[in-house]
Amino acid sequence: MDHFFNVKTLDQVMRNLTDCSCMGTETVALTDAVSRILSEDITASLDIPGFRRATMDGYAVFSKSTFGATESNPSWLEIAGQVNMGEIPTFSLKPGFAADISTGGMLPQGADSVVMVEHTIAIDENSVEIYKSVAPLQNVIDSSEDFAKGEVVLQKGLKLRPPEIGLAAALGYSKIKVYKRPEVGIISTGDEIIDVAETPGPGRIRDINSYTLAGFIKEAGCIPHLYGIIKDDFNALLDICKKAFLETDMVLISGGSSVGARDFTIDVLNKIEKSEILAHGISISPGKPTIFAKSWDKLLWGLPGQVVSAMVVFKIVVLPFLNKLKGANNVFENKLMIPAKLSRNIASTQGRQDFVRIRLIKKDNELYAEPILGKSGLIKTMVQADGLLEIGENIEGMEKGSGVNIIPL
Repeated sequence: MDHFFNVKTLDQVMRNLTDCSCMGTETVALTDAVSRILSEDITASLDIPGFRRATMDGYAVFSKSTFGATESNPSWLEIAGQVNMGEIPTFSLKPGFAADISTGGMLPQGADSVVMVEHTIAIDENSVEIYKSVAPLQNVIDSSEDFAKGEVVLQKGLKLRPPEIGLAAALGYSKIKVYKRPEVGIISTGDEIIDVAETPGPGRIRDINSYTLAGFIKEAGCIPHLYGIIKDDFNALLDICKKAFLETDMVLISGGSSVGARDFTIDVLNKIEKSEILAHGISISPGKPTIFAKSWDKLLWGLPGQVVSAMVVFKIVVLPFLNKLKGANNVFENKLMIPAKLSRNIASTQGRQDFVRIRLIKKDNELYAEPILGKSGLIKTMVQADGLLEIGENIEGMEKGSGVNIIPL
């Protein structure tokens, strides 16, 4: 068939996120759950910490017993006992009494605050002077102050960080239910592409995209599968695409997405059962010759062969779909912004969204965004970049000193 462009805007492509389904679920050990996506709400089965505990070494007291205490007019309290770590106090505290307590210790019944040891002087084994008053619950964590029984403490779709792992441990979870990690197939195409172990001759280039894309996929918490280099051969590409569709959850084809005589990706997709071309071209730069398609319920992306274009398209376009596939609530987590000032004027073409590579420089206590200009075949422009500046399709350019938001790489 004839090659064609069915160019869509970035917004039009992103509308397909609503049709993208999450992966299935699995149960993993808590020690293996960091960076995984939670697949169900977790509700506190008990109050945390479950008892009033001291946050300072000192004396547990009934706060009213300290009101008005100063260095010149201390409160004198009797010592009712001592609370050791891990023990349940066997005594209660009445007004006018105190209990020796360490950080983390359980307050005895009747105590509602802790006086720091620095603000006390022990007179003898049975009495202590308090030189500073305390308010109720001062230097204390209440029994349900962290989380209350019945409260939803971790929400479905949350990316689990070490703090969330710690909370799950506090609730008694040794295993946790998460979404499966998407497996992504990577196919590199082109007669000019050779293996990284080979020495390139004239007109040849090592396979860069397989490795940069695999790195992005791993960074996203997913599993890459490299299907090697496929020469410009229709049948070979068709066979490997069918294999990748069967074995993975998303397929990336590097190269073959343009309109050259030997760019077979569109032809191959039209031969795959239940395939649909959603876009052949996205109005962004770099990365316009990007293919977006699906077969059954699996997505395929034909990425430009130019290394910078392929990386930008993955970061800006593909990653939100991968985040949705893995169950994340915030599919645009890759677009958290760093505010800066533009260091120079920069031009842009109306009718497309430009993504400019940016180096961040701190000068005079301000952060400046310095554009790194260069063609999409120059990988050094990505190596030198700290982030990307998005320029909208209806903007002709931006002026030096403008406030901008940078997407970090």
